[in-house]
Amino acid sequence: MSFISDEKLIEGMYNPSSGALEILYKRHFPMINRMVIKNNGSENEAMDIYQEAFIIFYEKLKTENFKLQCQAKTFLYSICRNLWLKKLTEKKRFPAITNESENFISVEDSILEAEYRENDFLKLQSALNLIGEPCKGLLEDFYLHQKSMEEIRIKFQYTNADNAKNQKYKCLQRLKKLFFNQSKETESYEA
Repeated sequence: MSFISDEKLIEGMYNPSSGALEILYKRHFPMINRMVIKNNGSENEAMDIYQEAFIIFYEKLKTENFKLQCQAKTFLYSICRNLWLKKLTEKKRFPAITNESENFISVEDSILEAEYRENDFLKLQSALNLIGEPCKGLLEDFYLHQKSMEEIRIKFQYTNADNAKNQKYKCLQRLKKLFFNQSKETESYEA
């Protein structure tokens, strides 16, 4: 599923038997699910929002003059984000931060924000691959798998949880250094 580009899948969406629509749909749902759950929602609400956004996305693609100017997931994320903000306001899950004279963040700004976040994520992923073991495994266990320091101590055979915590701190500092060095290199290439 991950080896087919979004561009090829979008081309395949016009052929219902290709399965492209289903692959594209499944590929980006986890991102939307995380966004909704992190913002006072449930998985069912994420599914509803994503289905609505995917229909909007599909209808846009069928529009004759529409040309997708960003990645599919960026476009879907911005639609979902705006739909979710609207739903939260309707359900009064947070006080409305806008009034009639204020506007939600534009789709273009939302797309740019998502692209910056995606670039940072890719740099972080690259830095994590460069950091090597045991740091990569330790940081993934703590931050991604939410293992306790005691579980990490046992897995990596540290003498106590404090030693594991100190090692996690050192690994995190190395990761930050790699991440920011990559950011500086990217900026120098763009200049």
